[in-house]
Amino acid sequence: MIAIDNILVSDAVVKDQFVCDLSKCKGACCVDGDAGAPLEKAELEKINEVFDKVLPYLNAESKKEIEKQGRYVYDKEYGWVTPTIESKVCVYGIKDKAGIVKCGIEQAYLDGKVQWKKPISCHLFPVITKESKRSENIYVNYEPREDNCKAACSLGKKLKVPVYVFLKESLVRKFGQKFYDALDATAKHLNTTPNL
Repeated sequence: MIAIDNILVSDAVVKDQFVCDLSKCKGACCVDGDAGAPLEKAELEKINEVFDKVLPYLNAESKKEIEKQGRYVYDKEYGWVTPTIESKVCVYGIKDKAGIVKCGIEQAYLDGKVQWKKPISCHLFPVITKESKRSENIYVNYEPREDNCKAACSLGKKLKVPVYVFLKESLVRKFGQKFYDALDATAKHLNTTPNL
């Protein structure tokens, strides 16, 4: 475990390797899960802000589901999450020509229509963050999906890209550059220190 202020990072975040391989998994993280993407409370307003610009990217089924459920829903176990279609694909998921499910919010961002990229939980995946209920601590764990992320774990090993390096942009977005620099320095130190 690596402690940077109140943020407790699992060793796997710096030791394991990962690079998304969308051609293999087809965007399974947008499809497979127990609920939609977890949302921070401030992100509910972000969804409201970008919604009208994102709507044209969504298919008819997604639009119908949002009409029925709303732009976000409350789940007893996970808190605020994005709605899903039949407890599977996220309503903001869109399929490209290759059959890969991508984020409609992110596509609107890439096209310059909105300033918000996507929910931070999606951006950080396969890293999951959890706040302690008893203290101010935030736990940062690496939790790839066993089947869906197999290709990404293999590609990460092949390219020798640690999880935290692959997720640099999202980790900086969530915790700031100072945190990332400290994590990077710690990771480099751990990798050069011989096992005693």
